[in-house]
Amino acid sequence: MDKDQAAILVVLLVAVALFLWGRWRHDMVAVSALLACVALGLVDPQTAFAGFGHPAVVTVACVLILSRGLQNSGAVDALTRFVLPAESGRLVTLAALMGLGSLLSGFMNNVGAMALLMPAAIQVSQRLSLTPGQVLMPLAFGTILGGMTTLIGTPPNLIVSGFRAEAGLGGFAMFDFTPVGLAVALAGVLFVALAGWRLVPARRQTGVEGFESGAYITEVRVLEGSKAEGMSLREIEAELADIDAQIIGIVQKEVRLIAANPGRRMHAGDILMVEAEADSLASVLSILGLKLEESVKPEEPAGSDRAEGADPAQETGALDTGTAQGERATKEHGPLRQNANEVEASPGAGEVALMELAVLPSSPLHGRSATDIRLRTRYGVNLLALSREGNRSMKRLRSIALQSGDLLLMQGPPESISAFAADNACVPLAQRELRIPNRRKAWAASLIMLLTIAGAAFGWLPAAVSFALGVLVSMVVRTVPPRQAYEAIDWPVIVLLAALIPVAGAMQTTGTADLIARFLIDGVARGDAIVGLVLILVVTMFLSDLMNNAATAAVMCPIAIGTASALGVSPDSFLMAVAIGASCAFLTPIGHQNNTLILGPGGFRFGDYWTLGLPLEIIVIAVSVPMLLIVWPL
Repeated sequence: MDKDQAAILVVLLVAVALFLWGRWRHDMVAVSALLACVALGLVDPQTAFAGFGHPAVVTVACVLILSRGLQNSGAVDALTRFVLPAESGRLVTLAALMGLGSLLSGFMNNVGAMALLMPAAIQVSQRLSLTPGQVLMPLAFGTILGGMTTLIGTPPNLIVSGFRAEAGLGGFAMFDFTPVGLAVALAGVLFVALAGWRLVPARRQTGVEGFESGAYITEVRVLEGSKAEGMSLREIEAELADIDAQIIGIVQKEVRLIAANPGRRMHAGDILMVEAEADSLASVLSILGLKLEESVKPEEPAGSDRAEGADPAQETGALDTGTAQGERATKEHGPLRQNANEVEASPGAGEVALMELAVLPSSPLHGRSATDIRLRTRYGVNLLALSREGNRSMKRLRSIALQSGDLLLMQGPPESISAFAADNACVPLAQRELRIPNRRKAWAASLIMLLTIAGAAFGWLPAAVSFALGVLVSMVVRTVPPRQAYEAIDWPVIVLLAALIPVAGAMQTTGTADLIARFLIDGVARGDAIVGLVLILVVTMFLSDLMNNAATAAVMCPIAIGTASALGVSPDSFLMAVAIGASCAFLTPIGHQNNTLILGPGGFRFGDYWTLGLPLEIIVIAVSVPMLLIVWPL
């Protein structure tokens, strides 16, 4: 062992120790390792940051952005409702939920897939009489398993493909991972759905409820051609029963009906007054093909539907305040548009946010309605829903006189909402991630993703170029607004990948990877290629349970290539073993972001994961090794 090999080993050991210590973020550790290699002369300073242009890094960033488009448009929500059975037992429901999670994870970021399906999993747990954790852990493991089925399913696959290309063998194709990955995923999903879920500790959740604001009252419009058109009120209420939403009134031909006949039929243009939790509003819209009234109806002139008991003097003051703010907003941001869709589509306008505001006792809004203060025209924001504890108003939403203590769900540019809150003594409580379904954008986002995948899968374009083109198209058609494109990227992961690629390259150039490979072969595998393959898989799985999976893949790929070279066999099966092992982190909450994501909502402790994770990892080894030998013979 020469001094360069000793130096890179010290750097790697310190980096792994810092990864396990957890006090520094992974990207900080990776950059520290890179700079240490530069300082020790192991990495050329001129190419130290070449990793940021590596195709794997570019592809990971683009996949994250395209995933945001699928989330924003409601495409995944619609797929969830279509796939998940409404009434079924534990086996079918868990298998369907995990299967959907696996499917989504193969074509979008698996953390995004997990975040999308978490609310559905929690609702399913209540119906199945299980604790949330008993459904969340199977879902988390299912999304992790699904990620290994395609090139873009998880960062380790892209990293492995990049190392294969650098070895002169060309990168892996889109579905080269599918035969082995699909077999492992199917075996894992079936095991967990049949019996594995029983191994999950039944913990009481600690983070599911979050911020509780009570039920909101909101108005939705029946659109022409929607599912709700022609349905009776009774049928609509039956559709909404599972999401804890109810109809408290309807408006037909400008006539408000509070206790309408359950047999009354809905027509295009009718308005439903719905009481629902904020997190259920998107489901209400999607299930019946409805649209928020505040997004489609032009605002009525002030005073046309005045709140009862309004004080004209106070009203004038409120209007003056709104006018001043509106003039200020116009100077700063350009003319304000009349509805939410126009705000979102307006070039140069800020992105649209959803925020909850509480009305303080000193607020000038007391006794005023949204119409009185001309909320849209003067502030450029919409009042989507209102929550008032213990008191339900039967008035139209825009006509309800606001009171201190009311909770308002506002939609509009964040700066406009903040200005409205400051001017009217309101306190921001929480920003909501409410995905309002948009059928046109859902189809557009899905088509962009499919064409992007096809471009990479059939070799029309290099993967990084194909996905970058998909991102550009998404930004142009605004399935992902330009500002959100940057917000969608998990920058710590990008920095980690870009920093560790040159470090891993130093392992090869210094001969350290070959040195470690020789030790594993001679000292443990004793020249047996199959034992060496199992060893690479097990070591990778062990490291992935303790440190970031992308970092694990970057560290193990040079070792896998060196091991295969020393044994005189094809490196493909060894690289695939690294891809599988880096993805299968089931023993700890720190091995994968999806495991961390369920730690609070599931009420889990650090040691709760191995009871299901250890049998699952044994099954992964038992299934993947024979499949690797069949699909990628040595």
